[in-house]
Amino acid sequence: MKSSERSFARRIDLTSLQLFVAVCELGSIGRAAEREFIAASAVSKRLSDLEAAVDTALLYRHSRGVTLTPAGESLLHHARTVLFGLERMQGELSEYAEGVRGHVRMHANISAIVQFLPEDLGHFARAHSQIKIDLQEHLSPEVLQAVQEGAADLGICSLGNASQGNGAAELQSRPYRSDRLVLVMPQTHALSAREAIKFDEVLDWDIVGLHAGSSISLAMRAAAAQAGRPLRQRIQVTSLDTMCRMIDNGLGVGLLPDRAFALMQGLGRLAAVRLDEPWAERELRLVARDFDALPVTARLLVEHLAPKISPSP
Repeated sequence: MKSSERSFARRIDLTSLQLFVAVCELGSIGRAAEREFIAASAVSKRLSDLEAAVDTALLYRHSRGVTLTPAGESLLHHARTVLFGLERMQGELSEYAEGVRGHVRMHANISAIVQFLPEDLGHFARAHSQIKIDLQEHLSPEVLQAVQEGAADLGICSLGNASQGNGAAELQSRPYRSDRLVLVMPQTHALSAREAIKFDEVLDWDIVGLHAGSSISLAMRAAAAQAGRPLRQRIQVTSLDTMCRMIDNGLGVGLLPDRAFALMQGLGRLAAVRLDEPWAERELRLVARDFDALPVTARLLVEHLAPKISPSP
């Protein structure tokens, strides 16, 4: 850290940041003082000292209360981030005191969460009961962004189109699992007797799909653009089970990973046909900024999920 940065950090007082956020949320120094059980004059003094520390006005003061200056808007964003980080730190340290030996923050896409992670994380949790795993489901591009920005220690997602513009080139990755996309339809559908199908034939039908930013949607859009044909994705849903229910009720066909479809059996009278395209074979990958620099707990999880596999840039 540069000396100027250290000097700035020393001038910023955490209590003043908390009071600043309270004033911004309530729009009044007086109301913030009541909520924080401190004299209004003391709040006003701390705000003045904060403005002096950053050398710019943060609030417009008027008879009805206060409003933020552009600099104040920026500080509010950063102050909330700092205070949230402190709350997380306090929560994690308190769990260490209660016997939890570590945390692993993981983001994964829906394909990994539905098909593989319940069993894999269950086995890991039984072997390492004092390691807590915080798992969040996100789209593949969001998983990459979270790892890149440090919001997650590990990610599991499909790369391909999802890696564009998310700093994925700066991340390391390891193979995790693979799956194959299949076309799902009602058992009475005209295509249900087929053994395999090309994607350009799928474009003749209405499609039930996931989020526009999901790896499957991105792959479909790229394939449709290459074929020079529109993608008739009439319905977008947020989960694979909802997609199956939509398809079962005649609202279109959809692409699902093969193992996910097997796990969804019972959600309707559905059939699956193998998608005969190179991009239908997909690889889910573990991603991290630097596998060697991960905390010990995260490295244990990586070894459990991808044993004896060397990272590739």
